[in-house]
Amino acid sequence: MQIDTLGKRYGLLPSEVLMRADTFDLYIMDAALTFENYHNKKANKKGPAPAPDLTTEELFELRKRNKK
Repeated sequence: MQIDTLGKRYGLLPSEVLMRADTFDLYIMDAALTFENYHNKKANKKGPAPAPDLTTEELFELRKRNKK
């Protein structure tokens, strides 16, 4: 799958990827795909919900209520 992904991203044939690519290319591909997926999920709102903006006092009040 990685050979196919590299080939698609850079417009190379699988044989060219096998001949030219090294582990550095795999690391970069993994980082690029992770970053791309993160932004796709964020755009589609399928990622984790953002943390609410709460003051310190509000956080302490929530903690106090949940301790009971």
